[in-house]
Amino acid sequence: MSRQPITPEDGKLYEFTPTLEPAVTVDSGESLTVETLDSLEGAIRSDSDRLESIPDEVNAATGPIAVEGAEPGDVLAVDIEAIRLVEDAGRVVTVDGFGLLDGHDDIEAPRSRMTPVDGDAGTITFGDIDVAIDPCIGTIGVATRDDEPGYSTLVPHDHGGNLDTTDITAGNTVYFPVFQPGGLLAMGDCKAAMADGEMCGTGSEIATEIDLTVEVIEQPDFTLERPLVETADAWKPLASAETLEEACELANRDAIALLRNEHDLSGTEAYMLSSLVGGLEISQVVDPLVTVRNAVPKAHCGGPFQ
Repeated sequence: MSRQPITPEDGKLYEFTPTLEPAVTVDSGESLTVETLDSLEGAIRSDSDRLESIPDEVNAATGPIAVEGAEPGDVLAVDIEAIRLVEDAGRVVTVDGFGLLDGHDDIEAPRSRMTPVDGDAGTITFGDIDVAIDPCIGTIGVATRDDEPGYSTLVPHDHGGNLDTTDITAGNTVYFPVFQPGGLLAMGDCKAAMADGEMCGTGSEIATEIDLTVEVIEQPDFTLERPLVETADAWKPLASAETLEEACELANRDAIALLRNEHDLSGTEAYMLSSLVGGLEISQVVDPLVTVRNAVPKAHCGGPFQ
């Protein structure tokens, strides 16, 4: 399959805004290979390197990629087919002022640990500990609404951004609401491996090549307000907010909307059903806004774009 390559040299951004200008324009249904930089752009090359603070420009996202025909009210589907590591090591860091246990006496920050890649074994190594390679995309999103400010690539919101979600990986599809003509997709900040929560503030940060296909879903009957991930067995709305409770509420409301779209239920009935078949999952708890998802099994929801 012929794929259009898109590289950081074509364009990269550090903020999602309503006024992005496309670096590249592609057709709906086109297959791409997007090259991404590691989130720290080479600032950490050894265990002795230190990140004293979060840079003003971090999580470079390759793009923006305009998709022909995408208009506000549409949905942009991003089918992730493969994520390849293109460095021989990733890096995990702690940074003063950042992370779930920031400021605890027994946690050292700044600190760095390189994680060499063993492609034959399918692992990265943390000291003498092997960890399975399981790449995901940390930052991926589209241009924001007209009435919203710009969001740094460190911040997640309804446009996507720094979602740091392990389900944004090969074999899954991510759906974004289109707020601006062309959608204006960008992505980066990939991980060779990362746990749900991203507790210390990073995964194994690494440069990648991502094979994907983009498709515009024109004016669907279902109104998508925030990103939605489709896995093999579930639909997972993603929501970001200042607190876990607020993010959980948004993700639960989005799950209820999926269930009501599928079944003839009142809001209360769908709320009750979500308490039986849904499943709240933490994506990350370290960014300026936290992100959760609510897994609705396909056994109870065939999908909103059928």
